[in-house]
Amino acid sequence: MKDSNQLRVAIVGASGYAGAELAAILIRHPRVELCGLYVSENSVDAGKPISDLYGRLRGVVDLPLQPLPTQFDPSLFAQIDCVFLATAHSVSHDLVPKFLACECQVFDLSGAYRVNQADFYPDYYGFTHQYPELLATAVYGLAEWQQAAIQSAELIALPGCYPTASLSALKPLQQAGLLDDDCTPLIDATSGVTGAGRKAALASNFCEVSLNPYGVGTHRHQPEISAHLGRPVIFTPHLGSFARGILATIHVDLKANVSEADVMNAFQLAYADKPLVRLLPQGVWPSINAVAHTPYIDLNWSKIGQHLIIFSAEDNLLKGASSQAIQCFNLRYGFLSTQALAKESAC
Repeated sequence: MKDSNQLRVAIVGASGYAGAELAAILIRHPRVELCGLYVSENSVDAGKPISDLYGRLRGVVDLPLQPLPTQFDPSLFAQIDCVFLATAHSVSHDLVPKFLACECQVFDLSGAYRVNQADFYPDYYGFTHQYPELLATAVYGLAEWQQAAIQSAELIALPGCYPTASLSALKPLQQAGLLDDDCTPLIDATSGVTGAGRKAALASNFCEVSLNPYGVGTHRHQPEISAHLGRPVIFTPHLGSFARGILATIHVDLKANVSEADVMNAFQLAYADKPLVRLLPQGVWPSINAVAHTPYIDLNWSKIGQHLIIFSAEDNLLKGASSQAIQCFNLRYGFLSTQALAKESAC
């Protein structure tokens, strides 16, 4: 880390929804100096203040969106401690080694380094991965489950929004050995249209969306969830006619004689000291309204015999992307995990 009283931070891909959320959080972080917001060299937004794109940032973050030269110039980042990449997968793939060579800590919000299997990328991301050595060292930034690894990582690959909702619900049961050995979790999850990104496309245009499945059997988050859970899953994403948030409904079978108390104990053991995961009281079900514009993920469940239905809700742009990236940043540098995110606690 470069010598500074504050950490000097840059965001690449700052014009997108996740990039704007990062800027809004980082500008209020007491240990951060937000030094640069970057977009691609040919972006129509290059040169504009970010507050021209997002009016709520006017007077809060008025930094210009600087064009990142296609011919990467390391001198631009010589004094930067860490960089957040809110860029397309193939762009992050190429930028990560360049920023690491500049001795920048990298937090990558794309899928370019999430799975340590090079043969995963041609099938699900459409490119051949050129940096298997970085895949081997990248830490998957599921914050509540990777704290120790995050603290010493140079490259943190943030999970996808659907995997965050799904893995947060399933890992306590898997860790406690409560899932039936033959169980294949069934995940039905619905996201708001911001999950499709800021660039307009007819299929994700708000006026065209009602409630519909997409990517059935082909969505890249299915193998990501399976890889980090350690068992196959069936995953069906849906697009809903609302702006932001994810609600996942997950069905699993438990081992014989697993009780309601066993399930409760597994979740409490996993999350009792994790302030950004909220285990809801009996009969209070997770909802998108309760988590939108917050860094929290809400969980609850219902047991019917040996069948368990788990409900998981998060803001896809925050806990599913930007606020989890800041959570990992906080863990990496020894700050409170909730710094700049929520009411701080001693956890």
